[in-house]
Amino acid sequence: FTKKKELFASLSRQQKPRAVFVTCSDSRIDPTLLTQTEPGDLFIIRNAGNLIPTYGAAIGGSTASLEYGISVLQVKDIIVCGHTDCGAMEALLHQEKLQELPAVKAWLQHAETTVRIMNDLYAHLQGEELFAATIRENVLVQLDHLKTHPAVATGLRRGNLRLHGWVYFNDTGEVWVYDSKKKAFYNPRKRKQKTR
Repeated sequence: FTKKKELFASLSRQQKPRAVFVTCSDSRIDPTLLTQTEPGDLFIIRNAGNLIPTYGAAIGGSTASLEYGISVLQVKDIIVCGHTDCGAMEALLHQEKLQELPAVKAWLQHAETTVRIMNDLYAHLQGEELFAATIRENVLVQLDHLKTHPAVATGLRRGNLRLHGWVYFNDTGEVWVYDSKKKAFYNPRKRKQKTR
């Protein structure tokens, strides 16, 4: 606090974050370290699997925070950031492990579209390739879910809101970004691509 006393003094009067940052509650993810931002720069929404329920499916903390960030704080960017080694995505692939976790199982219903996409389009993959593809696809599904929220739809239509899909690699610190024109995630530092 003492090192950033002036910053915190200005933040006590108002907040003006640059982005809504939706990410997993996984303890290995630190949004401010990952983005190299200061306190006050991000309006952070965290939950298991970086999920955003479709509008009307569940009115709760994620939905309310999203609405507030856009409508009141007038944030111009929303980032959905998945990550490697995600326990929630592992659970989607092995739902038999959720029998003793009814709340987690119910929450992961907001990723049912991800499960369907994986079954229909990625049945040829196994192991780590399937896991990695699930993480990427889930980010894209959550971006689609965002578009069902009135505040997001209005911001997109007006052209003053942008959506971004990221995947953070726990082991290397890399962030891969989704390019909607090329329909691929890429590493901006190396320009490598992974299709959807």
